[in-house]
Amino acid sequence: MKLSVEISKYPLHSDYIPFIKDFIDRLNQHQGLTVVTNTMSTQVFGDYDLVMQVVSAEIKRSHQTFGKAVFVCKFIGGDLSPAS
Repeated sequence: MKLSVEISKYPLHSDYIPFIKDFIDRLNQHQGLTVVTNTMSTQVFGDYDLVMQVVSAEIKRSHQTFGKAVFVCKFIGGDLSPAS
């Protein structure tokens, strides 16, 4: 089964751009995922279990590394990537 996730990260810090960029860069390092970023959100596409594992691990790592942040996520069953 495939999964599509749209994520918006809102770090509770005045210098928020490096925190967002780090999160996106780490998502892009995982093989088997398609990551699409625009000015409003980051979208992650791939196998359901892999997407859930990676998103969960990277959100946890982000909180451990950078502290408080709000993540707004939409989970949609299926592959809605632009390449599909």
